[in-house]
Amino acid sequence: MASSENDAEDWVPPEGSWASSAARRRNMQAIRSRDTKPEQQIRRLVHAEGLRYRVSARPLTSLRRTADMVFRPWKVAVFIDGCYWHGCPEHYVPPKTNSGYWSQKVLRNMERDRDTDKRLIEAGWLVLRFWEHEASDVCANEIVTVVRRRRADRGV
Repeated sequence: MASSENDAEDWVPPEGSWASSAARRRNMQAIRSRDTKPEQQIRRLVHAEGLRYRVSARPLTSLRRTADMVFRPWKVAVFIDGCYWHGCPEHYVPPKTNSGYWSQKVLRNMERDRDTDKRLIEAGWLVLRFWEHEASDVCANEIVTVVRRRRADRGV
């Protein structure tokens, strides 16, 4: 059953909800957590170089966190972080509405990113992080170089 725009206009947030309006709710629901344009561009370039990987996969099954690209045999986890959600030092702009909630959410995301890096490194993984604003070809070249180097180091 498809909902119409009128349904969204009639939507009322539950009491105590952070969603301040139907428009804000629609906006937040439209934000992708995977398969963003930067991810797709980088994946396309890496794939064209002949490398294969898992998409949105857990590098460690015991850790409930997914990397954007996982090269499991060579223990390389790639994250393409959104400037807003991960607090890019160049592009993050604190929100004007409900800033306390959103700023804390971004801060928690940044803390979780550091914790994820630490856990993966302790498990022998190499973590590559890129910002969504970085040039896709530069990111892809770094990924290809690192994965091929690790593959060669392991004699594959």
